[in-house]
Amino acid sequence: MPNPETTAWRIRARAGVSVVPSVINPFDFALVVMLGMLGLRIFEACNTDSADIGEEHGHRVLRVVGKGSKIVLIPLPPAVGRGIDRAIADRDLGPILLNTRGRRMDRHCATRRLRPLAKVSVVRLPHMHPHMLRHTFVTTMLDAGVDLRDVQIAARHADPRTTMRYDRARTNLDRHSNYILAAYMASGT
Repeated sequence: MPNPETTAWRIRARAGVSVVPSVINPFDFALVVMLGMLGLRIFEACNTDSADIGEEHGHRVLRVVGKGSKIVLIPLPPAVGRGIDRAIADRDLGPILLNTRGRRMDRHCATRRLRPLAKVSVVRLPHMHPHMLRHTFVTTMLDAGVDLRDVQIAARHADPRTTMRYDRARTNLDRHSNYILAAYMASGT
């Protein structure tokens, strides 16, 4: 299993955001971790409220209304939870992500907020947009060896073919299922 800190760095670096969290706006950082480490769609991230954070079966979760008005519970890794907590600060109600005027961040504002972050990052990207972070979320999980079905569930793709389009290593014969089957049969299990 990959080191979570290394994975978080890879996501920020691939997404063009390798800035220390304490030097950027807490709402920008929360936006980046929600898109890049939870794989939320931009409208899902922008529509979350502080009341959507809860606990389920011993896990801290974020309640998200996704495509088709489907409600899903997304577990919050500690680093993501801390980023969201910094954005919420001492507010009990209201949106998690606020714009510079203190109102709910919309998808257009979120896109504009990502551009300056991309400019100060280590990785140079010609045109930063929110879906790049979601794309990074999916491709990093696939690169880490997470099962395609588990990635499909995490990305909330209805069709596995959608998830397969992100798999850059699908032509990598080292990961072919024949090797997994042969190893399983050879182990005598």
